[in-house]
Amino acid sequence: MSVALTIDAAPKQSPLGQTTVYADHYDPRLLFPIARAPQRETLGGPLFFFGADLWTAFELSWLNPRGKPQVAIARFTVPCETPNIIESKSFKLYLGSFSMSPFADAKAVRERLCVDLAEALWRGSGQSAGIGVTLLTPELFEREPVHELAGLDIDRLDLECTQYQVTPELLGANFDDPPVTETLASRLLKSNCPVTGQPDWASVQISYNGPQIDQAGLLRYIASYRQHSGFHESCVERIFMDIWQRCRPAQLAVYARYTRRGGLDINPFRTSWPQALPAHWRTARQ
Repeated sequence: MSVALTIDAAPKQSPLGQTTVYADHYDPRLLFPIARAPQRETLGGPLFFFGADLWTAFELSWLNPRGKPQVAIARFTVPCETPNIIESKSFKLYLGSFSMSPFADAKAVRERLCVDLAEALWRGSGQSAGIGVTLLTPELFEREPVHELAGLDIDRLDLECTQYQVTPELLGANFDDPPVTETLASRLLKSNCPVTGQPDWASVQISYNGPQIDQAGLLRYIASYRQHSGFHESCVERIFMDIWQRCRPAQLAVYARYTRRGGLDINPFRTSWPQALPAHWRTARQ
């Protein structure tokens, strides 16, 4: 029997890292919201970014009214304004609960996903709003692109790294020269799940306008996440805030694409100015 989970529970009370019974009949009570606020309170300073968390689910299946299995890839766009995130294993368990449940068609599945996820993401806030949900059915699979993040590859730098806990002091910029506009990218971001300690691997892209960021310092800073414990969303927000405070850009956007676990990838995007979200394609490691 599943248990309804709320934002009042600690992450260690979630399904993450525990022996789990995998439900195969639709059950929205499996979703486990976790409040964003506690992680954001550690960042310091006012938070003024825009953006969203872009999720991809590769293991979604249900039955049609005649009992025939159906499959789809699902994309979710979660505004960063939602008071909660959804713990990833609970998300997987929830999606798995569709597998032996009949639905009229893909549209009915999408509508159910929209309602359930919006309720969990806004739970406890007294507010409600929608989220973006798109289902890609099999005839669209071959159109799915694979691209690396654009930008100057700072991984090319041959340097020594010695810090493996987040060290913002490694960041710097040239405040004496004219500002620049550039995009930098690295495949070397790695952090750890704060509950299980499992590694989370990602590529990260930093786009900005302002004093030129010291690339060696930025790469060492990215490497300093290697033993850091944090959810994907909070890691990207910490990167954003540290660069904003230390390098003082006029504009900044930070985008990370994490490798999938349990058929799910999470790709947070944070920006200091309103703009279109990144194209929803995956990198080679995803």
